Amino acid sequence: MHDQPDQLEPETLLREISDLEGRIGELRQAASMPEPDLRATLDAALVELELALTALRTMGTEQGPEQGGSNAAENERRVLRTVFQDAPVPLFLLDRNNSVRRVNRQAAALLGTSSGYVSGKQFTAFCDLATRAAVRSQLAAVVRTGRRRRVQVRFLGRDHPIDAVVTLARVWIRGEPDPMVVVAAGPRNPPADEAGTPASKDGGRQDTGPKDAPAARARAPQAPASGPGPQGDDETVATIVHRMDVLATASELLLDEPVFNETVAVRRCARLLAAELADWAFIDLTGPNGGPGASAQGGAHATGKTPELRRQVVMGPADEHSVEAVGMLEQMEPAAGTLPHTVFLTRQSALRPHVENLDVLGVCPDGQPVCSKIGATSVLCVPVEDGDRCIGTISLAASGEYGPFDLMDLGVVQRLGRYLALVIRAARLYRRRAEVAETLQSGLLPKALPAIPGVSVAASYMTATRGAEVGGDFYDVFRIQDGGWGLVLGDVCGKGEDAAAVTSTARHCVRLAARWKDRPAEILALVNEALLDEDRFVTAVMAGLELDTERVTVSLGTAGHPPAIVVRADGVIRSASRGGVPLGLFDDFEAGLDTIDLGVGDTIVLHSDGVLEACDLQRQEFGQERLLETLATHATDPLETMLGAVEQALLEFCDGDLRDDVSMLALRVKPPSLA
Repeated sequence: MHDQPDQLEPETLLREISDLEGRIGELRQAASMPEPDLRATLDAALVELELALTALRTMGTEQGPEQGGSNAAENERRVLRTVFQDAPVPLFLLDRNNSVRRVNRQAAALLGTSSGYVSGKQFTAFCDLATRAAVRSQLAAVVRTGRRRRVQVRFLGRDHPIDAVVTLARVWIRGEPDPMVVVAAGPRNPPADEAGTPASKDGGRQDTGPKDAPAARARAPQAPASGPGPQGDDETVATIVHRMDVLATASELLLDEPVFNETVAVRRCARLLAAELADWAFIDLTGPNGGPGASAQGGAHATGKTPELRRQVVMGPADEHSVEAVGMLEQMEPAAGTLPHTVFLTRQSALRPHVENLDVLGVCPDGQPVCSKIGATSVLCVPVEDGDRCIGTISLAASGEYGPFDLMDLGVVQRLGRYLALVIRAARLYRRRAEVAETLQSGLLPKALPAIPGVSVAASYMTATRGAEVGGDFYDVFRIQDGGWGLVLGDVCGKGEDAAAVTSTARHCVRLAARWKDRPAEILALVNEALLDEDRFVTAVMAGLELDTERVTVSLGTAGHPPAIVVRADGVIRSASRGGVPLGLFDDFEAGLDTIDLGVGDTIVLHSDGVLEACDLQRQEFGQERLLETLATHATDPLETMLGAVEQALLEFCDGDLRDDVSMLALRVKPPSLA
């Protein structure tokens, strides 16, 4: 039961309301003074609300039950709305479940949005993750005890987070079965200009945000919630220009390539979005080996199977905690019911400016919501559509440091989703052609390397990610005329079926010549004669092996090819002599010669020029120095591990975009006990 207030005569009540309006006007004036005491004003506004409620309740005590149950409640709400809207401080009216029932103009302006958008949402959705739990506890305590409480919060404003102190007070409103809570917000500290913070040259306040905030996001201000004006117009134009710049950059990165590559495109897209529009970017795809995509009508494609959406890449901040989180998140597949999975099935974009359900991106293996793990308070997700079907989703998450996502962000990412889908569709077409080329290519390489007494041998071959034609690289290990062994690695000029024919000719010519000759220079000279009538030339390096206990003598012949590399067991590394001219160009062929002695644990590596000429985004080549450094680092590792390390270093350097085939052939002398 509520304590019944003293009854007021109608004339007295009208006078009280008139006085109340006057005091509210004075509070508004006080709040707009050059140096206002905003906390005192905030407390006074709450007192006025309580007085208004007390006065309004007296109206119901003077009427009969029916009239008191309807007219009095309606009158109370009407006057309360007036007082609420005219209050000079931001006010939120919450129900006992913390849902926002009403906000005044000041509160909507504080968040940089409209009153209608805020109403119905959880109040804590507008607070950063670090303060949400504390705010919920304090709200529950206020409802339970009726005592006012003050809490420090960080609101997620449109442009940036806003530190504030909120006062929580319980109120009873006629017609409501449960108590409600009024939240009045005031600044945690005086405004920057009033506290002596120097203004910037353009008259605005200096940026006091985190120094390590993403520069790109800092350059992309959100459109202000305030009305039109020179500053607001400038910020809006800056926002639009930035979005256009993002689209132009995406077009250049994704579409301006002679040959499309899915892996490269996905990583570039995610990196761009994480740098320019968000803190975190997730790209999930389905494809030829990942199940059918969602059809234009939603749901699975014609097969009727449930689509399998697979996580492809996660991009986030570069700090240590985030890097660790990226590794974990990339292992998580989008679960049913999460936003990416729902968007994939429905092909409908989703925007969550203020995240209420922290499970929207899924739950980590330790039970922590992904949004909580990465500090995400704003999320959007769009389908990646190629016209016929949805082949995946792009999801962005932001911490609110530069404001929540808006419809302009959603539109930009939708366009990027279409760009990415076009690239992926083209890349998958190229991939199918490449599979045919790889099948043909595999016929040009040995199916297995023979076992050679006293040494171990390993090979590596990676096809170019650009184009789908057969490459010209080849390697082989074979017997030579004197009973020894030979190794060869070569590269035919050009690609395609014609290059494949020359590759086959060169490889089998080497094997055939080795039946009559035992020196690499002589074998290469015979191959040169066989290739003179061809329209393409071949570079090659051949090694002839003389095996002895704990020792191997290697005779090298080079025909315009990158020189072999010697990696000693102690990590010392050097290149063999280069020289010679390519095969098939001149009658008077002469190979470059060198002889190398290998001891136990020593390694010799033959490689194609594709290793050295792999380029990064700045068109810098991988080069000899990086290759030597990688080989020296893995000098004592097994041969397969050593060559795998070179492959990994290449892929990381060029971001998965190999412009040419890469082949390597390595030999190492075994200890006698393992020979």
